[in-house]
Amino acid sequence: MSKTTFDFAGETAIVTGAAAGIGRAIARALGAAGARVHGVDVNAPADLDSADDGITWHPVDLRDTSAVEALVEGIAASGGTIHHLVNNAGITRDRALWKMEDEDWNAVLDVNLSGAFRMLRAVAKPMRTAGGGNIVQIASINGLRGKFGQSNYSASKAGIIALTRTAARELGPKGIRVNAIAPGMIETAMTKDLPEAIREKATQETCLARLAGPEVIAETVLFLLSNAARHITGTVLPVDGGQLV
Repeated sequence: MSKTTFDFAGETAIVTGAAAGIGRAIARALGAAGARVHGVDVNAPADLDSADDGITWHPVDLRDTSAVEALVEGIAASGGTIHHLVNNAGITRDRALWKMEDEDWNAVLDVNLSGAFRMLRAVAKPMRTAGGGNIVQIASINGLRGKFGQSNYSASKAGIIALTRTAARELGPKGIRVNAIAPGMIETAMTKDLPEAIREKATQETCLARLAGPEVIAETVLFLLSNAARHITGTVLPVDGGQLV
């Protein structure tokens, strides 16, 4: 079977949460497709290799509005048009809701939802001036269905979905598309540390009887950012092997 390829040569992309997991795969895939990639995370990865060539790393805390705005202004000033944003950064602090502390709730909402809002607001300014742009936000199937022990995470991802649909309406007249992807369980370093019973349950939920790697999400992101998806906006696309079916 032939592999779909995308060409982002000459285009600038920002990827948050780019130092590991799904974000790392997205940043690398965009770089391999020719984009000038700006990887944003609290720390740059320590294990850089040739697959990270073309990625410029920015240590930024998405909870800091001033740092987010300075980042976007600096990229726009040095590289001109910002064509793409992928809001991927996210954390978890899982507990049953009756055990969850305010700090657990606030930390997850501030990074996962408010951090995405800060980035979205910041890039909306240069994208509106340029008259176009593409944004993909990483939600979760748990933002669509809920998940025991993840009231904070599920709420943050449900918020991402509502933010995506609202932003699509507000920014569409300026030629800016905003979509979301809702992954199911993905094989990353974080999920590999989960108890085997949880991983097995997620696998059994799928129609395909398998979990996907982060490259599957990266490929879907590239599709939604590409001209092939030029008439798609405001959508939430589950990429879960059928866990929600």
